Amino acid sequence: MKILRMDPVRLAALAEGLADLLVDTVDDGASVGFLAPLDHAEALAWWRTRADGLREGRLAMWAAVQDGRPVGTVALAFADKPNSGHRAELVKLMVHRDARGRGLGRRLLAAAEETAAESGITLLHLDTETDSGAERLYTAAGWTRIGTIPDYAADPGGVLRPTSLYFKRVGTASDGAPREKAPTR
Repeated sequence: MKILRMDPVRLAALAEGLADLLVDTVDDGASVGFLAPLDHAEALAWWRTRADGLREGRLAMWAAVQDGRPVGTVALAFADKPNSGHRAELVKLMVHRDARGRGLGRRLLAAAEETAAESGITLLHLDTETDSGAERLYTAAGWTRIGTIPDYAADPGGVLRPTSLYFKRVGTASDGAPREKAPTR
């Protein structure tokens, strides 16, 4: 299995498989912004809209590919304000049901964290459904839970659920001090 850094060309080549992954994730009950049942065409259209973000540098994305088929993905959404160039949001960490339990989520998370640190990002943040399997992954990977927002997002069945907020410092100096200046893109 390979973890590939996405670009617009690779995204286009893998779009059908990425749509299948998104549909599987929603069908399995993960709260990733869509309601069930998610139509394959809608999932495909959503993935195709990510190409602009990749092209413009607002988004970095990885896909785990096995036998030519995407079985996992994660992305970083970079902040667009001058005072927040030091941070990014971790978004859309998904692993296909058939590929779970093999450390793939952890590998995707590590790829995003390493790239963030290498590019000068010092702070990552994310939100995830409270009490989900994803929370166990983030906690085990050293993320810090900072709170819960009640009724933040609907799960795929349309039921409002609480969301937990997390952060993780990356790319800091060895003494834990933040970098002197926020990076520019």
